[in-house]
Amino acid sequence: MTARRPLWTHAAVPSLLLVLGACSANAEQGNLTPNGKTATGTETVAAATPARPASFSAWQAAFRPRALSAGISPATLDRAFAGVSLNRQVIELDGRQAEFTRSIWEYLDSAVSDTRIANGRAKARGLGQTLSDIETRYSVDYPAVLAIWGLESAYGANFGSIPVVESLSTLAYEGRRQKFAEDQLIAALQILQSGDITPDRMVGSWAGAMGHTQFIPTSFLDYAVDFTGDGKRDIWAPDAIDALASAANYLSRFGWTRGQPPVVEVRLAQGFDYLLADDKTRRSANEWAALGVTAVSGNLPPSDDVSILLPAGAKGPAFAAYPNFRVIKRYNNATSYALAVAHLADRIRGSGPFQQAWPRGDRSLSRSEKQELQQLLTDLGFDTQGVDGIIGPNSRAAVRAFQTSRGLVPDGYVSAALLQAVRGG
Repeated sequence: MTARRPLWTHAAVPSLLLVLGACSANAEQGNLTPNGKTATGTETVAAATPARPASFSAWQAAFRPRALSAGISPATLDRAFAGVSLNRQVIELDGRQAEFTRSIWEYLDSAVSDTRIANGRAKARGLGQTLSDIETRYSVDYPAVLAIWGLESAYGANFGSIPVVESLSTLAYEGRRQKFAEDQLIAALQILQSGDITPDRMVGSWAGAMGHTQFIPTSFLDYAVDFTGDGKRDIWAPDAIDALASAANYLSRFGWTRGQPPVVEVRLAQGFDYLLADDKTRRSANEWAALGVTAVSGNLPPSDDVSILLPAGAKGPAFAAYPNFRVIKRYNNATSYALAVAHLADRIRGSGPFQQAWPRGDRSLSRSEKQELQQLLTDLGFDTQGVDGIIGPNSRAAVRAFQTSRGLVPDGYVSAALLQAVRGG
């Protein structure tokens, strides 16, 4: 394998979907990401739907005219639905709502494990020329693509085995996400009709995300590419080439800047104004440097669009987030996920772990505790714009306002200690 330049030159950063749930007042609406999340990292939830059909076969009969009107041929429909039945596992998984969530450092310990780093480096060696070609074609740093692959399917070891037509049909029949599921099902049928894949090989997660890089069908139609030149966009193939190129194409289409880090681990000057540590507050690297923000290793790379990120509040590591970080969030809009991709990519190319410690003694709040926190804040006059157990920008703004009013560090960090302080009024 030919030698390659590093992905970026400063320590990067990691993290995930800390919670799966309904869109809320705290969640900003947005376009779907490749794996079916909205611009908030939450699962897409359809509006209220009519009563569930009397049977799965009744739903199929009602759906067929819609598919035909969308240009799906009877032959494609018959082939796609052959052997398809209601999948109880999909219904069970769709109905689960986790009460407890992991802390960001617990998530990162798993997402950027030694095994995942070693496997990523092995893939980089084995796919050297292919990755170089993909990077050249799409101007997307190849370790970021490898990191997405590693997080989405453990480098192809687990991208799901449920037939996509069956999972989406089950979700459509169940009704909670009927419109989303039927829209995705139409797209899946279009993919089958185009000949990119056969029904028996079109498998994925219980929610319909497909292949090595977990594209939902509409994202496949918009961003999947035939990099191998065999006439098929095969994101399921064992070599993963089309899947990796498709992920690179996605990042490229949303503005990836080759050679620029998604994040840089930084130290904040004593007396730093923590109200500035917010994604909406963006300044140039030079302006942050003038405020005493310094890179843990090296210098802050130049950019006019940098924000300060404190995923564990003032007690945890601090990061300068660059535009590429927000591009990763277009793939899955959860801070934890984007941090994990960035950090795993950095570790694949040879960098070390973060230098600042996480506050591992802190306990994550359960969903019911987060709901309690939101209700108490609202009752105290710090309106969270909803009580749903999902800590979004509105809730964090309320937390900061409460912290400021009580003389606390206004870092917006939600913890058991904060909940105790709010309980005390």
